[in-house]
Amino acid sequence: MTKIVTVVGVGALGSHLVQFLRSENVSIRVIDFDRVEQKNVYSQFHSKPGVGKKKVTSLAQSIQMLFGTKIKTFSHKLTNDNQDALLGGDLVIDCLDNEASRILVQAWVRKHEVPCLHGALAPNGSFGRVVWDENFAIDSETELDAATCENGEFLPFIAITSAYLARAAQVFLLEGRKVGFEISPAGATQTQPDSSKHI
Repeated sequence: MTKIVTVVGVGALGSHLVQFLRSENVSIRVIDFDRVEQKNVYSQFHSKPGVGKKKVTSLAQSIQMLFGTKIKTFSHKLTNDNQDALLGGDLVIDCLDNEASRILVQAWVRKHEVPCLHGALAPNGSFGRVVWDENFAIDSETELDAATCENGEFLPFIAITSAYLARAAQVFLLEGRKVGFEISPAGATQTQPDSSKHI
């Protein structure tokens, strides 16, 4: 049976993550209410023709056109009222950049015992994290990654972090193991289950 992966947020991390997961034997669902802005083109996997469109629509069109992969889209803001309808699957991956929505995701996956992987970026591109929910503490609003989307300065680092996020998801989907990573411009360290392993 094909597994279902739900990606919440398709901005900097999430948009790249989806294209890295495109060859996995999974059904990909994406949730994001936002629209593509011109500045997003510099550091997200969104193209100039997508500017003005819903991010989920733009991403779905790009993934379908470039790779022939179809993804299911939900262009809604996650709320208490719709979280049961939007969230779910065999794996939820949180690529959000705001505290309130992360709290909603974390509460829902814990209540329903759905595996959840969180991706996070420092605003200045100094580090990234790939953390399973049982070890994830939500940062305050000021510590999240909104500034990484302003220009293309951190694009390589965003893509590297997204690749490690995709790798953690791949290992879980194929082997059932949970691995996490701490990423810096100098390299990456595997944090789960063996905190001493350097990549």
